[in-house]
Amino acid sequence: MAPTETLTLPTPRHGMSMRTSPSPSRSKKSWQSRVPFSPSRSRYNESEERLSRENTRSPMRSARSKKVKWWKTQLFRGMINDLRRRAPFYWSDWTDAWDYRVVPATVYMYFANILPALAFSLDMFAKTDQSFGVNEVLLASVLAAVVFSVFAAQPLVIVGVTGPITVFNYTVYDIITPRGTNYFAFMSWIGLWSLVMHWVLAISNACNGLKYVTRFSCDIFGFYVAFIYLQKGIQVLARQWEVNDVSAYLSVAVALLVLIAAYICGMIGHSSLFQRHIRKFIEDYGTPLTVIFFTGFVHIGKMRKIELLTLPTSRAFFPTTDRGWFIHFWDISVGDIFLAIPFAILLTILFYFDHNVSSLIAQGTEFPLRKPAGFHWDIFLLGLTTGVAGLLGIPFPNGLIPQAPFHTTALCATRTVSDSDDETNKGHTRRIVDHVVEQRVSNLAQGLLTLGTMTGPLLIVLHLIPQAVLAGLFFVMGVQALEANGITVKIIFLAKDRYLTPRSDPLTRIDRRIAIWAFIALELVGFGATFAITQTIAAIGFPVFILLYIPLRTWILPRWFTPQELSILDAPTASPFTMESVGGNHGETIECSTSGAPLPGFGGQDVLDESDEAERGEVGSMKIGKDDEDQGMGNGEGASRRRSSFRSPVQIELEHLTK
Repeated sequence: MAPTETLTLPTPRHGMSMRTSPSPSRSKKSWQSRVPFSPSRSRYNESEERLSRENTRSPMRSARSKKVKWWKTQLFRGMINDLRRRAPFYWSDWTDAWDYRVVPATVYMYFANILPALAFSLDMFAKTDQSFGVNEVLLASVLAAVVFSVFAAQPLVIVGVTGPITVFNYTVYDIITPRGTNYFAFMSWIGLWSLVMHWVLAISNACNGLKYVTRFSCDIFGFYVAFIYLQKGIQVLARQWEVNDVSAYLSVAVALLVLIAAYICGMIGHSSLFQRHIRKFIEDYGTPLTVIFFTGFVHIGKMRKIELLTLPTSRAFFPTTDRGWFIHFWDISVGDIFLAIPFAILLTILFYFDHNVSSLIAQGTEFPLRKPAGFHWDIFLLGLTTGVAGLLGIPFPNGLIPQAPFHTTALCATRTVSDSDDETNKGHTRRIVDHVVEQRVSNLAQGLLTLGTMTGPLLIVLHLIPQAVLAGLFFVMGVQALEANGITVKIIFLAKDRYLTPRSDPLTRIDRRIAIWAFIALELVGFGATFAITQTIAAIGFPVFILLYIPLRTWILPRWFTPQELSILDAPTASPFTMESVGGNHGETIECSTSGAPLPGFGGQDVLDESDEAERGEVGSMKIGKDDEDQGMGNGEGASRRRSSFRSPVQIELEHLTK
């Protein structure tokens, strides 16, 4: 029996999933199993409770009074703890993949990862004098997918080629090539220096700084990435005028049709149209089928005579330029080797923030994850892939936004819930997340599919995809990212008629409306400054501005905003269970044993029990009372009133602690 530390429990967030009492007739997967709480198996018997009351408080006060010096750190401790927490789940990461949700998630992420990456390759192909092409981008995605799916502490995070790294690559090209420096050798040294810096960050437990990152910074970065997608889509369409006006106008029409069709498919998945298996199929496979359809659509009727720009490709498994896969990194002057250090510092800052934010959002509080995360170990792996990518002469891969949270969303099995006051007065229905299929196979499978895309026949198929379709996919990714962004949600709230705004909206509890305006203004200023920097020669320094917003949020905003306002306007990105890897969220900790295991039932979010139908991604309906909705599905209070006889393990644990 491990002793426990009595720490402060965070207030559960609105919108988290509800827990129902387990049913013996329903099969569970290993990662969903819970240890039933009973007095005989309680952590605290009567003598321990008495000792806890008499002796615990004073030692805890003295322990808190001892402040550890900020410059003192236990090297390797973060990585070791990450591996210890995740290792017991490694086998289940493979066995739990026997689930239907893995199939659509794999297909969706293959297209959602490869097609934007191909469009980014087109951007780099044009701006780096054909230094990077399709094969380089594909190989970077394969390298990242294999390494992170097999070895990462959080395999749900999709890693690949992003918009920011595209900006970084051609900005370095514009700075270095006029000096006559070997571009690939210089990029190789940037990767090697960055590898060392990543490993220093991992060894020194630098990821503990993520405890200060909240939705405030993540929303700004997500808003920026969404606009980068929209900008790249517009840039792709602008190139179509190089052919002729007819080709350009057709490309614009095709891109908009791709956006509309894919967006409607997503809306159908959350609507009441069709039978549930049909609408789920449309939601899962709508975007890939849209891309395939419009690739052939442009060859119908009179459109076949119109010349459209397509994706440039090269030989199978060969680099775009006439070179080998291994870069001669020694073909460079000593001065240029050290000149690569400041670029490596900027790359490390970018990846530290970009990858970790992608990981945080992919493990956000809206997802009922049950397996621990490991940020220190993952940043160590990211350094490894960065160094290897530099030696291979391919773009540096890192965590993807919005693909990473899209992957987690695709693995969510949902449950239909009907709201009603009684059995005879049924209300509307809605879907809530039942559980997430946490496994490694979907990430690995989409990586292997990407490797297969480098073969000759599939490269020919890729060459047939019009650039207009890729531009449409950019618009799809950008719109979906904007729609789910917190900045967009707040702007829409302010645009609503306040008298017609539902009182259930948390923002209505803020008395000072000016506080909402000020908060959004700060976020938009951060976004505007970041986006403006990327349009200049100093584009590689854009993450520095967002990093400066983290101390602004932590120490300056609380001086003007009240705690209640900040609790509504902002929130921790991930649950305390996920943030255990970095010591918890700033100002919040959870009660856990000294071995690092959270209390039973407190995995960051409560989840509903699994049924057989959950394997298909949508399960049967439940009835809840109106009080449950008013209190929020995830805070546990509505569920307790609905079933007065049911008490969660956390509630029982607290009762024992407070007796």
